[in-house]
Amino acid sequence: MNLNSSLLRAINIVGLSILAIGFIIFSFGFFGNGNNILTPIGIGTVMGAVFIFVMGLFFVATEEVLNKAKKGASI
Repeated sequence: MNLNSSLLRAINIVGLSILAIGFIIFSFGFFGNGNNILTPIGIGTVMGAVFIFVMGLFFVATEEVLNKAKKGASI
């Protein structure tokens, strides 16, 4: 469980960092100096951060289920 919690914490930090960068890029492109090309880049970055976070949660949950199945616990 310790490995899963540390992995989940790392995924949380990485996802939050990329999400913040994407939000800043989106805000600068949308409200900024008229450089509209940054808006879709920011949207894509935010979507990528959400995708990374969801896939990380999936990997942690899958590993937890596999470890419980190896120990003989009912799923």
